[in-house]
Amino acid sequence: MGRALVLRHVPHEGLGILKRPIERDSVVEYIDLFRGASVPPRIDGYDGLVVLGGPMGVYEDDKYPFIKPELKLIEDALKKRVPLLGICLGSQLIAKAAGSRVYKGNAKEIGWHDVSLTEDADNDWLFLGFPDRFRAFHWHGDTFDVPQGALMLASSDLFPNQVIKVGPAAYGIQFHLEVTEQMIREWITVNEDELASLKGVVDPKAIIEETPERIEALNRLGSALGARFSRMVEK
Repeated sequence: MGRALVLRHVPHEGLGILKRPIERDSVVEYIDLFRGASVPPRIDGYDGLVVLGGPMGVYEDDKYPFIKPELKLIEDALKKRVPLLGICLGSQLIAKAAGSRVYKGNAKEIGWHDVSLTEDADNDWLFLGFPDRFRAFHWHGDTFDVPQGALMLASSDLFPNQVIKVGPAAYGIQFHLEVTEQMIREWITVNEDELASLKGVVDPKAIIEETPERIEALNRLGSALGARFSRMVEK
């Protein structure tokens, strides 16, 4: 079994549907940054790294002291070609560590929105068998430029850079392939103030109503991707 390190920024953003395949095939160590846990300076001793989401921005390193150590760890993982999966904030950290720019988007993308895969994704093992276009769950306002030499694997109408691949084994996914229905309901409760500020733009009730008809298909894709990433960690 491989050994995987998982970085969590807030208690309500965990592995979700990815938890079962990753914990099945790997010994998993969690670092809860919201509890003040420290980040190791190097990836040595681990066979894979997962960096989860959170409400903070990559550029808020003065407010969140764990961001700079995270970036150093991700840089080390990229250099050593250790399998790396970043979700939402995690994808933005990967982009930054790879030398790219992370910044606020023109709008917030929250709820169920379509994602389209590129031709490069068609040839990528992690996304093998995925539909060319599918409905995914989003909750972000920041975005990034594609790092030099990286591949752009997916886009949406609001945010063209949804998935990047850096090197042979690092993937940054802006949307939330890991969510369960329970997580979505919890996020809507936890982020009540943010949603109130977006009244007329984002409809929480509509999100909840759409979730039952969308979540099963998304969870199938998430489980497949989680199993494939887990095999990368095993190797």
